[in-house]
Order: sequence, then C-alpha cells, then structure tokens
Amino acid sequence: MTDLTITDRAARKIGQILKAEPSGAMLRLSVLGGGCSGFQYKFDVESAKADDDVTIERDGVTMLVDPVSLQYLAGSEVDFVDDLVGASFKVNNPQAKTSCGCGTSFSL
Repeated sequence: MTDLTITDRAARKIGQILKAEPSGAMLRLSVLGGGCSGFQYKFDVESAKADDDVTIERDGVTMLVDPVSLQYLAGSEVDFVDDLVGASFKVNNPQAKTSCGCGTSFSL
C-alpha cells in the first residue's frame, strides 16, 4: 500500500483520457532524472502492468507507479488543475524542496 493519492478531479480526468484508449488501459506516473529542477514527472498510458508496479485506484481508474518512482512520490497527491497557465496534472509532493514554475520538475 502507498500513501500516494489521486484527487476526485484527477480521477475524472484520467477516466476521460482512458475512455479513448483500448479497454484495460491505465495511466502510469514516473519520476525521471532531468527537467529544469533535477527530476521530472512523466505521465503515460499503459496497457500492461509490470510485476513490481504499485497500483493506485480511485473511482474505477488505475494509476501505475514503479517502485523507484514511488520512493520520490511518498505522501504526494496527484491533482488535475485547469487555470490560466493551462490544464494539466499536478503532483503536490511534500518531499520536493524546489520546483519549476510549470510544476513538472522538482528537486529533493
């Protein structure tokens, strides 16, 4: 079990995205090296779950996270925001010491 959570808004948006995908599709959240602050979040649609993936489910949608990424996401909340900057998923990560202005990269 993990303490990574998905908000209602994010679950609704994930559901909308996955409706356009083949049955059984899931959203993957990964943390990669790079970005303007050191690490960056990456969202992908996947059709298969790896043996060591952690699944986070809410309102009928599934998000996958690999164990390495999960350590950087502990305590985080995945939200969906639609504001003047644009519409996007936002990870509210309590471990992030700094983040870039667009919110897609962070440092620890």
